[in-house]
Amino acid sequence: MLSLQDVQQAAERLSAHVLNTPFVESRTLSQLTGAQIYLKFENLQFTASFKERGACNKLAQLSDEQRARGVIAMSAGNHAQGVAYHAQRLGLRAVIVMPRFTPGVKVERTRGFGAEVVLHGDTLEDARQHAYALAEAQQLTFVHPYDDEAVMAGQGTVGLEMLSAVPDLDALVVAVGGGGLMAGIATVARALRPQIELVGVQTARFPAMVNALRGTQHPQGSSTIAEGIAVGSPGVLTRAVLAERVDDLVLVDEGDIEQAIVMLLEIEKTLVEGAGAAGLAAVLKHPERYRGRKVGLVLCGGNIDPLLLAAIIERGLVRSGRLARIRVSARDVPGMLARITALVAEAGANIDEVHHQRAFTTLAAQNVEIELVVQTRGPQHIDELLSRLQAAGLEAVLQGHH
Repeated sequence: MLSLQDVQQAAERLSAHVLNTPFVESRTLSQLTGAQIYLKFENLQFTASFKERGACNKLAQLSDEQRARGVIAMSAGNHAQGVAYHAQRLGLRAVIVMPRFTPGVKVERTRGFGAEVVLHGDTLEDARQHAYALAEAQQLTFVHPYDDEAVMAGQGTVGLEMLSAVPDLDALVVAVGGGGLMAGIATVARALRPQIELVGVQTARFPAMVNALRGTQHPQGSSTIAEGIAVGSPGVLTRAVLAERVDDLVLVDEGDIEQAIVMLLEIEKTLVEGAGAAGLAAVLKHPERYRGRKVGLVLCGGNIDPLLLAAIIERGLVRSGRLARIRVSARDVPGMLARITALVAEAGANIDEVHHQRAFTTLAAQNVEIELVVQTRGPQHIDELLSRLQAAGLEAVLQGHH
């Protein structure tokens, strides 16, 4: 089984090739959670995720014959970029197989690192089978995203850096998809600090490792904002390491992850993808478990689609009461809309959208229904606005609030 020595050797191979990313305390998150929270900024790697560590460690150990032929990987995400980037740096041919539905930006970014991208199949499984077939036909070395000792050892260097920076950590909370990152980190942590608590985090929509290790039968979902850990079946090698070395696995919901993304953006001014926020989501969900302890979290990746990010930020504003939807019913007389907008202005709220209509309403025909989306300072401000509208004799209700 993977050993501390494997990871230490990987660290020597990687020292000139990947960033030893910052590992620093977040004072604000520490205050909010009651734990001492340290963040490992793997989203600052050149390809914006830890995945390039494992890829680089694997590529650095190829024989001359393997190097001459090149490598192949299957990935629609961060692993693709990690393999492509380090293959380019080492002057190796890299073929990346991606499913046909992969967003164009990911395809272009991977091509930008000099890889040959092959789009094949409608599912990750189809793409994987095709990659194995190509590897066979063209004698390419397959670089697995997690189920490979060299890849696991490379990912484990994250844990080595964390514990060398802050040796007295009490707990590590790490996202688990295929389990490569956690397998590597757990191997290091168990050897260097046996009493540390190791907690893996999966999204409730993709609980494959939880099911495998716990014998539970949580259903598998189809999509999640944490696509980096949306793995349908856990790794064979990683599963064995996690079974032996990890204390617990927990599940977080989509809302928990969204909230963690917005908090990291607002508080730390740092952008993470869904999987990168899973660790913080787990601590926010069970703060009592970590209170008063030193906790290390890995911000494992930062590749998030800008449109998805925009939606998450807006939903976060709704959740925190800074964006509210209010329905006002009034008599349909000239100047009514102006009166309502004036009242909103007096209350110090800003109008984002106005929807004014007569047909789709159950009110009397002489009435009009106006829907406003307003920017406010928070829940208290919303209440002030509603009471101001009601005091003016208008019917005003808050809609669709969390």
